[in-house]
Amino acid sequence: MALTYEEWPGVEWVEGAGDYITIDPAKCDGCGNCTRVCLAKCFKITKKKAKVVNLDCCMECGACWYVCTPDAISFSWPPGGTGFRTLWG
Repeated sequence: MALTYEEWPGVEWVEGAGDYITIDPAKCDGCGNCTRVCLAKCFKITKKKAKVVNLDCCMECGACWYVCTPDAISFSWPPGGTGFRTLWG
């Protein structure tokens, strides 16, 4: 099922199977870098730990994984045909 949002015209998200972003709570130090870099607001800090709250609008940029200094975030792109797509290729 494809989802679209008014605030992101020309973009659709095709639902995939499984989570492609995971956070290791033992490694997360709650720095909040993931919450600051994510334009889609996929993360939240709760009890000094990052948590994925919603991947519906994830643009699969991988920025969360890149800025996670304790390497707590694991990121793998969704299987082909699912995830973030635009009308522009």
